[in-house]
Amino acid sequence: MKTGIIFDLDGTLWNATKQIAESWNVVFERYDDIDLRLTTKELEQQMGKLMETIADNLLPNIPVERRYKILQECCEYENEYLLTHSGVLYPDIKDIFKKLNEKYSVYIVSNCQAGYIEAFLKVTDLGEYVTDFENPGRTGKPKADNIRLVIERNNLDKAFYVGDTQGDYDATMAAGIPFIFAAYGFGNIDGDEEEIQGLNELPDLIDKLVEK
Repeated sequence: MKTGIIFDLDGTLWNATKQIAESWNVVFERYDDIDLRLTTKELEQQMGKLMETIADNLLPNIPVERRYKILQECCEYENEYLLTHSGVLYPDIKDIFKKLNEKYSVYIVSNCQAGYIEAFLKVTDLGEYVTDFENPGRTGKPKADNIRLVIERNNLDKAFYVGDTQGDYDATMAAGIPFIFAAYGFGNIDGDEEEIQGLNELPDLIDKLVEK
């Protein structure tokens, strides 16, 4: 049986909110009519949402097409910025990925722009442990569809999704697979699911769930 562990990224594998806020503020400063200067806390509240939703939330007074174009500019600069200003990985991820890879395969599905997961894998040197990944920046699809796409593309018999927000939980339920709540992350969920307080708890939990 081929089993996959699919991870969310922000708030689950690392925290890059400080670096992302810094990069977006550089872009906002290019525009005389944008006074917004994001704080880390303000950005955390947007994590896990689709880019169009974030643009609507942060730039409601900017015409729709222009606000989306500005956020696209933010995302493009963010990918570049992260290559020299890495987010903070949660503890022992490389060792945990190595251990998971002994029995399972590892994937990432995140509501991010194209190029973001690639930047994460490059700056953290974790690419060799991740079999596949997907995001709406490449597919134009919501997270539930991207989860299903990764499952189908990799012929998984069983899969688990690890995430830290209600949006992650809702997408996982829509995709029809079990959810594991990363309680150390950015959000909370309205659901009674398995949870971990740190990624170091995950390998043993997966072993237990697979054996059920």
